[in-house]
Amino acid sequence: MANNLTLYSWEGEREGGLRTPNGQKASITLQELGPTYKIEQINIMTEMQREPCGAIMLYLADKYDKDHKISYPHGSDLYYEMLSWLMIQMGGVGPMQSNHFVAFAKARSDYAIERYMNETKRLYSVLEIRLSSHDSLAGDKFTLADIANFAWVRIAELLLIDLGEWLGGRSAERSHCYASYHDPGGDERGICEYENRVASMENTDKH
Repeated sequence: MANNLTLYSWEGEREGGLRTPNGQKASITLQELGPTYKIEQINIMTEMQREPCGAIMLYLADKYDKDHKISYPHGSDLYYEMLSWLMIQMGGVGPMQSNHFVAFAKARSDYAIERYMNETKRLYSVLEIRLSSHDSLAGDKFTLADIANFAWVRIAELLLIDLGEWLGGRSAERSHCYASYHDPGGDERGICEYENRVASMENTDKH
């Protein structure tokens, strides 16, 4: 029986441009679980996104991860531990990351760049506290929590953040998906164009 799954993906990803972290969260989850699906290209700059990616990941795990390959049994202590790290990504590592002000803002604000850069580093430090003594964020295996946070941390160096500040970058390398999915070539070509545009603007902060 067909799964009738459709992955809505930014058309720029297929063209070798910037691969969005939220898009990577869904696609990595699908690759780990293995259901068949089709891809429909959309332009996220002009079209409404269909569903929050965290909800998509939880849905896919509920439907297709009966053996708990990348999740834990619903209601267990480890399930809620995984969920807490997933929420840290959705409420912190994702929306609080400095990528908007570094690369996508319509006006440059040095204050905003510094403020969100510092917050990004603080959130990375929260991840590092856990990963300095464990190979995964929740329990003793690779889960949705690792996928979600990895998808965002993987673009750190493209946002002028040196992962070497955190154990020489080993936390990112610990991720099960690092070797399989870390291919920054397209991201570098895509995001540098945006970074250069913002960097060329005059600071609009009022002093």
